[in-house]
Amino acid sequence: MAQKKSEVLMDLALRKSIFFPSAEIYGDSFSGFWDYGFYGTAIKNRILDAWRKDLVEKEGFVEIDGCQILPEKVFKASGHLDNFNDPLVQCLKCHALHRADSLLGEEFELTEGTPVERFDELIQKQKIKCPSCKGELGKTRKFNLMMGLDIGATGKLKGYLRPETCQNIFLNFSRIQKTMRKNLPFGIAQTGKCFRNEIAPRNSILRIREINQMEIEVFFNPFKINETENFKEIENFEVRVLLEGKKKEELIKAKDLVSKKIVSGKLIAYYLSKIQKFYEGLGIPKEKLRFREVDSEERAFYAKEGWDFEVETSLGWIELVANNYRTDYDLKGHSKVSSANLKIKEEDQEFFPHVYEMSAGVDRTLYVLLELALKEEEKKGEKRLYLSLSPKVAPFVAGIFPLVSKDGLYEKAKELYDNLLEYKISVFFDSKGSIGKRYARIDEIGVSFAITFDFDSLKDQTVTLRERDSTEQKRVSINSLPELLWKLSTGKTTFKEI
Repeated sequence: MAQKKSEVLMDLALRKSIFFPSAEIYGDSFSGFWDYGFYGTAIKNRILDAWRKDLVEKEGFVEIDGCQILPEKVFKASGHLDNFNDPLVQCLKCHALHRADSLLGEEFELTEGTPVERFDELIQKQKIKCPSCKGELGKTRKFNLMMGLDIGATGKLKGYLRPETCQNIFLNFSRIQKTMRKNLPFGIAQTGKCFRNEIAPRNSILRIREINQMEIEVFFNPFKINETENFKEIENFEVRVLLEGKKKEELIKAKDLVSKKIVSGKLIAYYLSKIQKFYEGLGIPKEKLRFREVDSEERAFYAKEGWDFEVETSLGWIELVANNYRTDYDLKGHSKVSSANLKIKEEDQEFFPHVYEMSAGVDRTLYVLLELALKEEEKKGEKRLYLSLSPKVAPFVAGIFPLVSKDGLYEKAKELYDNLLEYKISVFFDSKGSIGKRYARIDEIGVSFAITFDFDSLKDQTVTLRERDSTEQKRVSINSLPELLWKLSTGKTTFKEI
């Protein structure tokens, strides 16, 4: 592509209103906030549906929906008030604010625990200037990324917009465990918004201030980390990892991750495999993904072990899922500050359960899927742009098109559309423009198939089924469509097999 792939995607996203800046009619609105249009919302919901099915329901986990605003005490107990910081530096000339680590780049080993004095030393040594005006930079300071709120009319109650979705899960752990009568190990899932006051939001929906997350926290007995019930199912699955200190990714079987003590136990190897299988199922090629082992200096303050699930894009490696072994850090901290007993009794032992976290960014997942799916072709002098999305995450399984809007075709096509909706199949109806233009419109937003109701359909009860990527067409029975589209959308069959 003549343009950078990220630029082509941005043009498409804005033109089709997949995602776009929030409050954009006001030129001076905040950066780092984005809205999703009709198609973007549909894709986002398909991602969430796939996540619920594959990683929540199949694993027997439960899902909750917690408040986005929490009391200050919660974040004192969690450590966020003291530790959820980024290094901030301000230009002395134009007063622009920048992240110090971003200015210095990746060639320096700068981690979460790097002292501010080290940033100042490197900025001086490398003669780093303000990117905006080339002015001198001031001293680095730690900037807390949480967004505070005054609750109530008195202004005496301090709260925060949650910076991650997991804290609700820890706060509600004991209640959910008792209500659902769950034994360890078990997982609690949650989707929703979290908020981070990013110093320099950038790259559209990749680094933003209002974030969509899908999160799972698995609670387990630390003495039974190697007693994972379904481990046999995935023990030979090859996980693609970049080990600490290595420069090249390698494929290691799940069982070897355990036997070679690369991970702390079978439970972690099991969920690394599950995350990789899930994202491969969404259409990410194995050679484009990896779990990068996070070293002790870079790990989050609550993590004993960390694996960042990353995908390679035109903008470099993008982290989609933070996989962290949080030990008993969270339950112990909340128990201490709240005085609530969050321990579990099991086999005459009383202990704080340990936690393994899989925290995925929905916005980043959506962006990466779109970029990897973006295709531009030229055939017979005509350019074609389309999104080669997996049917699992396409905004709709199929578009329903009457060839023309007369002679009863419109009514019959609309009847077919309504019938497929009754089967809970995600379809889209369009009767405007030439059939070629309608094909092009749905190709651009990644709809997997097009169903054309024509004059032959009135005679023999068949329709034309067109596949997006190949543009091949086949005649299929109208009566077969509900089952056929379900199989195509779930990967039970392929277009070639019809």
